Amino acid sequence: MTTTRVFEYAPTAPTLDADDPLHGELLTLNMGPQHPATHGVLRLLITLDGERIVKCDPVVGYLHRGKEKSCETLGWHKFFPHTDRLDYVQPLTNNVGYALAVEQLAGIEAPPRAQVIRVLLMELSRIMAHLIYIGTQSIDLGAVTIFFYSFKERERLYDILDAYTGHRMNNTYVRIGGVYADVESGVESLIEKFLEDFPVALDEIDRLLTRNRIWYDRNRGIGVISREQALASSLTGPVLRGSGVDWDLRRAQPYCGYENYEFEVPVGADGDCYDRYLVRMQEMRESCRIVRQALERLKTTPGEVLIEDRRFVLPPKDLVHSSMEELIFQFKLVTDMRLPRAQCYRGIESSKGELGFFLASDGSSKPLRCHIRAPGLMNIQALPLLAHGRLFSDMVSLIGSLDFVMGEVDR
Repeated sequence: MTTTRVFEYAPTAPTLDADDPLHGELLTLNMGPQHPATHGVLRLLITLDGERIVKCDPVVGYLHRGKEKSCETLGWHKFFPHTDRLDYVQPLTNNVGYALAVEQLAGIEAPPRAQVIRVLLMELSRIMAHLIYIGTQSIDLGAVTIFFYSFKERERLYDILDAYTGHRMNNTYVRIGGVYADVESGVESLIEKFLEDFPVALDEIDRLLTRNRIWYDRNRGIGVISREQALASSLTGPVLRGSGVDWDLRRAQPYCGYENYEFEVPVGADGDCYDRYLVRMQEMRESCRIVRQALERLKTTPGEVLIEDRRFVLPPKDLVHSSMEELIFQFKLVTDMRLPRAQCYRGIESSKGELGFFLASDGSSKPLRCHIRAPGLMNIQALPLLAHGRLFSDMVSLIGSLDFVMGEVDR
């Protein structure tokens, strides 16, 4: 599915060279790490010739979180709450990515109903994450009103997750072998109401932004990434698809039953900030389409939401309180759950691109090695390429269009 352009104006940036003797006096400027438009504690070391950017060096690591080493220290089950804190605007997506990797090592698969619920949660999370992008990118570029429009809808999704998990953020509701609890009728009603109202709200945001001349000029022709550059930089997600590459792990390498859902993959044409905006707008519409299908599947997919495999799955609390065997199972799993000696990599399509978990097990109760492929880190490495030759004021558009979260980058 190709996005539709609405104007044809495309400004071009001059090619600048830091060693060019025709330059005036160069100025080195720090943007961040304490700057609202860097979307987290990101430092950009920018060399300017007047208002033109000659060089841009991103400096990451200010959060120094050590999540990968935490996983290797805590063990398989106890790392789940830490996945929430990676890309914290879509914690349930992180949960699913880690669970799929552990399940691949263990050689188990979540029940069909649990997989439907996972798809439901991931697509709602995708909408939440894209609404963050719309709201923050808009307020960075001066369209303050859109921030309130997008966050109003995001608040409704918070209410849905709160009703389902009991938490607005950091839900930790996905488990090895499924999900913690089934979706109740009240939660389904909230989702159905959201699906009824959200397309109207999204159309309103579309009318306010897409053909707005200021929004268009601040994004169109800015931060162009060619197809070849995007692939060479290992970019994924909306940034890659905005450059015309039709690649989505939900379709290319299906998981959680995505092969059974009907949806389109929006693809851009020119790879600029405006294309990336159009792709994300259309992805929210497609996510609503998937959520509707998931709700229908819940009605026709009965069964458990957690497998009963006491080697890897904690027993229900009511059984733990009444059965010595189940209490022993819980004690063993919490203190010394072991996975087979093997290694695996599992990638999923998060809102920002391919979120992947590489896990290596030596047969003990803790991972030998955990490595997280953070799509946001891949996106940041494109900044020097995009910034070269642009006006300094374009940096705000470039940063927002790459849509990264530093909690994931500095994992």
